[in-house]
Amino acid sequence: MTLLNDPRTRRRRLGVAAAAAGLLSALLTAGPAMATPDPGDGPATSKEVSKSARAEVRDAIESGGIPGQDEVVHSDNIEHLTNIPKDALSGFNSDLAFQGRYAFAGNYDGFRIFDIKNPKKPKTVAQVLCPGSQNDISVSGDLLFLSTDSSRSDSSCNSTTQPATEKSSWEGMKVFDISDKRNPKYVAAVETACGSHTHTLVPERSNVYIYVSSYSPNAAYPDCQPPHDGISVIKVPRKAPERAALVGFPVLFPGEGPDGGGNPGGPTNPGVSKTTGCHDITVLPSEDLAAGACMGDGILFSIKDPEHPKVIDRVQDNVNFAFWHSATFNQRANKVVFTDELGGGGAATCNAEIGPNRGADGIYDIVGRGDHRKLVFRSYFKIPRHQADTENCVAHNGSLIPVKGKDIMVQAWYQGGVSVWDFTDSSRPREIAYFERGPLSTDTMNTGGSWSAYYYNGYIYSNDIAKGFDVLKLSDRRTDPAKRVHLRELNTQTQPDYFD
Repeated sequence: MTLLNDPRTRRRRLGVAAAAAGLLSALLTAGPAMATPDPGDGPATSKEVSKSARAEVRDAIESGGIPGQDEVVHSDNIEHLTNIPKDALSGFNSDLAFQGRYAFAGNYDGFRIFDIKNPKKPKTVAQVLCPGSQNDISVSGDLLFLSTDSSRSDSSCNSTTQPATEKSSWEGMKVFDISDKRNPKYVAAVETACGSHTHTLVPERSNVYIYVSSYSPNAAYPDCQPPHDGISVIKVPRKAPERAALVGFPVLFPGEGPDGGGNPGGPTNPGVSKTTGCHDITVLPSEDLAAGACMGDGILFSIKDPEHPKVIDRVQDNVNFAFWHSATFNQRANKVVFTDELGGGGAATCNAEIGPNRGADGIYDIVGRGDHRKLVFRSYFKIPRHQADTENCVAHNGSLIPVKGKDIMVQAWYQGGVSVWDFTDSSRPREIAYFERGPLSTDTMNTGGSWSAYYYNGYIYSNDIAKGFDVLKLSDRRTDPAKRVHLRELNTQTQPDYFD
């Protein structure tokens, strides 16, 4: 196994190559770049790159500038414990959730349950075939929730793809009973406008509320009409999940006209996605607070009344953010990290030409009190290792590593791998550990890499789109105190109070 412990070397060696031949760089820098967030649910495809780009990748590998094809590399404070390849579910791996000794891994073809009592040797407990991208996943008690954001013939797990222009098509939320982890049972489905790209749980004692994020309406889609300027709210009774139902559609971006009041995108703001809904929402129930990453806008809102969330503040970055993708609070709830998914997760944006401020994280302090709180920008963070022009790489899903008095998180960067970074000083974030593989291909762009990387009960778990389920052990005096924190359940978009 090779250890690449000096990312500065890689930045120097790949700087000229990336500037000369970026896969989508010309498009991303020359004019409006419409993001296509997250891979589609069709068959995986590869994209050709130029001969010069292929040559640059091979030269960079030979010189040690980047890892070899599929080669595993990491900083010396991370140990790669194991990898569990994909099995019955061959689609893209997606998000993760955790409960007790179990990890739940989404896949575009369904979901897989692992027993992680021994993190070095996870065991498959169940694999459930239920196609429908992205199959964003979360759990609460005996219930598992699955997002469907592709037009299907019906709500069953035997459905087939069907055009969104067809009124009978279905998209939305599915609910499973997981009281028996070896035999999950499908118990309910709720259709939502424009489907469910992602979802966020707001759990209460007797009910679970679900905030459903979806976007990109079209006048030709009967069930996804513009304006689509809010989120769907579903209420699921814990004792009668079959009665799950839509209870509202709060408008987060009020405004006149067919598109509501969100960011207009291009041509007004070239290269920025028009806001037509939200991509992801993270809630902090202990503070009755939520942060929304909503295409062209970042928002902060109150969830004191979960059925009627109230927007407190809203920010835009029309210079460096193309698509507001996700959000993470720090433990004290005085900071939010927003991610920019430049290129939709299918482009090579971790290179010199794109630079350190695009396709990155934006760190915002929360200042003020109550409904007068404001989001104040402090800095950007991006991994300090340039990637090959055949590697899709951009900021993606991550979670806090619970260390008192510190703000540290682990984050997925697709083929950029897994990064652990410290943003205790909002203006001076820095990476402290990393794990990655070399490119899937040196000749073509193939979608792959870590979709989600989360810290749970002493270990980092990563769901790699192509390679499967990875378990990492982080050993560092700065993060070791987190090993004393043990949770019964973790859905990262429902952030716990780690020290309560």
